[in-house]
Amino acid sequence: MVIDVKTSSATGKIDIGEDVIARRLPYLLQGQKNFVLTDTNVYALHRPFFEKWMQGEELFVLPAGEEHKNFQSLQAILERMAAAGLKRTSRLFAVGGGVVGDIGGLCAALYMRGIDCVQIPTTLLAMVDSSVGGKTAIDVAGVKNIVGAFHQPIEVLIDPMFLGTLPEREWKCGIGEVVKYAAMDRHTFDALAAVDGNITKDLAVGLIENSVRYKAGVVERDEKETGERKCLNVGHTTGHAIELTYGLSHGESVLWGMKIETLLAIEAGVCNPAHGARLLQFVDKALALDGGEKPDFSNLGAAAGKASLDKKNTGDGNVVMSVAKDYGEWTLFTLPLPQYVQALTELAKKL
Repeated sequence: MVIDVKTSSATGKIDIGEDVIARRLPYLLQGQKNFVLTDTNVYALHRPFFEKWMQGEELFVLPAGEEHKNFQSLQAILERMAAAGLKRTSRLFAVGGGVVGDIGGLCAALYMRGIDCVQIPTTLLAMVDSSVGGKTAIDVAGVKNIVGAFHQPIEVLIDPMFLGTLPEREWKCGIGEVVKYAAMDRHTFDALAAVDGNITKDLAVGLIENSVRYKAGVVERDEKETGERKCLNVGHTTGHAIELTYGLSHGESVLWGMKIETLLAIEAGVCNPAHGARLLQFVDKALALDGGEKPDFSNLGAAAGKASLDKKNTGDGNVVMSVAKDYGEWTLFTLPLPQYVQALTELAKKL
């Protein structure tokens, strides 16, 4: 399956399938000097992949973890790229999850003012969301993704073969992003509504194409997130605050963010209560995976202050959230920061 992505800045494509690495990677590696970025977890799990396909290429193995998506790592990678003698005709291959894709894409955007980037996502979250759309970034001053650039990959290779080694927590992380699409996309909502029991791995893999196709359409219409693309931040305002405070995975944090923001939107009359209740059922099913332990949210009100730094905010003292409105509909929901903090403080007692 090939999905074309045509934006004002670039044209790329997304290849999805179990044969995509064998079919596309040799072609993409030919004809120029290449730089391969991965992390210690991916390299340990998939070393035969690198030995087979990336033999002889310049390889940088980043320490795994969100805490390494920072200026120090960015500088180290760029210095290695320069030492390797990369040119404007070179390509960067980002092989990994969201952290590798984000910082790798940013390095490609910055080096010589922009070289080609190929994203090879290895986690469900990266496959359904972060590898698509050209958002690149690092975290600075305790704020996620505050320094970055839009840089569309020339190609995204989504091969489910990488999912065989995915830990349970990473499955939950990816399923969190799949559930996010149900807040906007009728096809995803209907697919999850038809599930009798837990949301399974097989179902999540089956929804990769659906999620990617939906996101690609949004990106084509609003590459720089001036309007419609903000819908892809459902659950992310509060989710990022939770992620930074409690150290949960990104996908799990987004699930909690979706739950909290949907409850707030229902209470404020922004979200249709019946639709919101169904969406919350999906969220609770996903949160129940791998034991589903709830964090200690007793200080959630204090943590909510981190949401004031979210990029969607307009600087007027309000917190802006992307929330489900009704079946296949979303909207922006705004609360003054003190009211938002108070609401989360009260809600923490009921979660």
